[in-house]
Amino acid sequence: MNPLKSIGGTIIAGIVLAALIVFFLPGDHIVAGVPAKSLVIWLHVLAGVTWIGLLYYFNFVQVPALGEAVADEGGPGGAGITKYVAPRALWWFRWGAALTWLTGATFLYLNGMLHHAFTLGLMGDAPNPYATTIGIGAWLGTIMLFNVWVL
Repeated sequence: MNPLKSIGGTIIAGIVLAALIVFFLPGDHIVAGVPAKSLVIWLHVLAGVTWIGLLYYFNFVQVPALGEAVADEGGPGGAGITKYVAPRALWWFRWGAALTWLTGATFLYLNGMLHHAFTLGLMGDAPNPYATTIGIGAWLGTIMLFNVWVL
């Protein structure tokens, strides 16, 4: 029984391997200082790569391929892509977006920065440049998540 023969098994194996690396290898790879925070960062990066990778796929591969498939009079057309490939890719795209946002918000929460980030570091006694920077990213991610799930 090889877990790498299915998508789910491959993802689970990757997460388990990442967790083993984070928790059991010595060194400075736990940049967050706490293994739970480090694991959240790993999941955030994994989900973000999935989300943005699929965005590149849609923009650079699927859309041009559909245009060519529709223009090909003797070919199969775009039905195969729109019926089988696109729904699966969109499912991963949407959940990649959701997991990216949730893990990012979780990391900010664990660091006590969630409120400061979403107020761009301007609501405290003194401006917080880190909260402003990470807050811009958090707001851009929120807008992008809204675009994926609502629009």
